[in-house]
Amino acid sequence: MTKKLFTYSAAKFQEMVQNTLQQATTLGATDAAVDVSEGHGLSVTVRRGEVETIEQSVDKSLGVSIYLGQRRGNASTSDFSEESVTRTVQAAYDIARYTAPDPCAGLASEDVLEKNPLDLDLFHPWTISAAGAIEIAQRAEASAFAVDPRIRNSDGASISANQAHFQMGTTRGFLNGYAFSRHYISCAPIASQGKQLGAPMQRDDWYSSSRVPKDLAQPEAIGRYAAQRALSRLGARPIKTQKCPVIFEAPLAVGILGGFVQAVSGGSLYRKSSFLLDSIGQQVFPKHLDIAENPHRPRQSGSTPFDDEGVRTSPRQVVEAGVVKGYFLSTYTARKLGMQTTGNSGGSHHLTLTSRNTRPADDLAALLKEMGTGLLVTELMGQGVNYVTGDYSRGAFGYWVENGVITHPVEEITIAGNLKQMFLDIVAIGSDSLLRGTKETGSILISEMMVGGS
Repeated sequence: MTKKLFTYSAAKFQEMVQNTLQQATTLGATDAAVDVSEGHGLSVTVRRGEVETIEQSVDKSLGVSIYLGQRRGNASTSDFSEESVTRTVQAAYDIARYTAPDPCAGLASEDVLEKNPLDLDLFHPWTISAAGAIEIAQRAEASAFAVDPRIRNSDGASISANQAHFQMGTTRGFLNGYAFSRHYISCAPIASQGKQLGAPMQRDDWYSSSRVPKDLAQPEAIGRYAAQRALSRLGARPIKTQKCPVIFEAPLAVGILGGFVQAVSGGSLYRKSSFLLDSIGQQVFPKHLDIAENPHRPRQSGSTPFDDEGVRTSPRQVVEAGVVKGYFLSTYTARKLGMQTTGNSGGSHHLTLTSRNTRPADDLAALLKEMGTGLLVTELMGQGVNYVTGDYSRGAFGYWVENGVITHPVEEITIAGNLKQMFLDIVAIGSDSLLRGTKETGSILISEMMVGGS
């Protein structure tokens, strides 16, 4: 299949990797790593039924890392000719010659490399034409406009289809790669309370993403739901400054999980720029919470049989009963910390945040009832997170809830707290589980945060 879709076969890429490694060692490298990739994609945006953009991309790259003892040099090229590859190897070698030694630099050891990678079914190309993508985007947007006359405008509907493959190898004996795909459909309608100039407007959006085209939500369903979200925002007003319970809707709750990942990732830890230093064995979440990492779930966006260094991946509990069991480490960051790599060069894999108390019936509506009176947050603005201290302050949009029922939309507010305390104050996780990127969780109820309003 890859031969029909791509210019280069996997076998040809492996040959290029081996030849490049040979050039590096001939030049005098004590170790080397090479990765070569090729991908192509189609992206279409439609606005008010008219085509705004059509983008077709074709990318290819060959990267070389050369080690001269503990000195490292890196160079890359998009030209696969022999002359260009030779110049790239020489450039990486020359950079390594003038780089200061780093005692933690070096390839992953042979014993942690993946020798027999699983086939995780990650490649499902979407060979859709530009005309076909335009038609799907128009269907999504038309469905949004059909929901209500107050949907008067649109930021557009988009379709993206991407597929790629790669091979990587090292002088430690690793040589492997795979093909993968990523696709999405999105729609962003705008609702207005009146036709007159200056009438209040609200925008919202929704999207569906998958490696498998047939697993994407129907474009009409995406458009309708995006329109309903935009309409529900009309009539928003501020609330008074107060402390109250806060629910992060599932699409935002993955960001709370992302804050934890950032804090316990190797780069933050060895630089001492994290509020969760030395947290292994510490109670960071309530006892009813677990975080599992499973890189081996077929077809998922966060799945991979090995990391960016060829290190094998495996399922594990990152947090168990609220206690941190592991960090996210590459070979380099692990050495800086005097630890072992966790197979997370390139970042975390498929993560799931769950509560042992969550029942199937505990959807968002049930979570609102459990909260009683408080704030449901559906949009965050700004980057107000300090990962050194854990201080958290973001602009927000949401809905005020009384007696478990939404009363009105809320805007022009900020929510503030400290991530360390926010983690401990998680009361419940909803059963409305949602996957965004590599992270999966339901909506999160936090017992109390400061809400800044009027």
